[in-house]
Amino acid sequence: MNMYRIFRAIEEIDPEVYERINTRREAMKEFAQVGKKLSLAALPLALGAMLNKAYAQSNTSASVVDILNYALTLEYLEATFYSMGATQGSALIPNANDLTAIQKISADETAHVNFLKAVIPQLGGTPVNKPNFDFTANGTFADVFSNYQTFLAVAQAFEDTGVRAYKGQAANIMSNSTVLQAALNIHSVEARHASKIRLMRRLNGFSNSVKPWITGNDTGGIGSSVQPVYAGEDNTVQAGVQITGIGGLSISASAASEAFDEPLDMQSVLAIASLFIKS
Repeated sequence: MNMYRIFRAIEEIDPEVYERINTRREAMKEFAQVGKKLSLAALPLALGAMLNKAYAQSNTSASVVDILNYALTLEYLEATFYSMGATQGSALIPNANDLTAIQKISADETAHVNFLKAVIPQLGGTPVNKPNFDFTANGTFADVFSNYQTFLAVAQAFEDTGVRAYKGQAANIMSNSTVLQAALNIHSVEARHASKIRLMRRLNGFSNSVKPWITGNDTGGIGSSVQPVYAGEDNTVQAGVQITGIGGLSISASAASEAFDEPLDMQSVLAIASLFIKS
């Protein structure tokens, strides 16, 4: 097997391949070291592993079915959470108006689950099974279904994640305009949920400073346990334009971040969701 010929062929296809791995010399050195420890038959697998590592960060392509199953996992999370909260009734949710709102959000999330479970088979896929959830996040939110403040804080984190998650996958489902439209319809509802939950937190006096929108990467008083949900939300540059000085106006960084919501990639969203998934 002429490994140098293989690397030259890869170079012709992707001149930046060595920037992904390191340098050409380092790549060959790394492979040579691996080769000393492996049989000749295993060398192609070792090369494949090294190239997978090189391209893993940049390969963001996923099938529409994969993305819908990803969305279904998140909708399972939210639907189960709100259903369990609504079931507690006045023991958790102290006033009738709030209970009605939570029941409405629960119904919306259940509708999203049912829609995704129906459309995935139409695209030739199989819906993922609902995971088992731990909404205490291994004890971080131990009183989530007995303390209304904690319940709303977790709800805010879920909704803000959901908004960013749908936005993060919009470009990857553009090949199917019907699915894209449906996803955008869900996205806008998730945004309304997020705003409503934030307002409920404020009206109940749990966080007087929280707004219906995200300011910078502020968690709205929840704390560092949910900071990954807000990573990158302090961005003030859109499409290469610095918003803080646009049009000669004096726009603060906080106002600039509030005017634009940022997407969140699949890896980051799943890392957040994994805190609440047992299996």
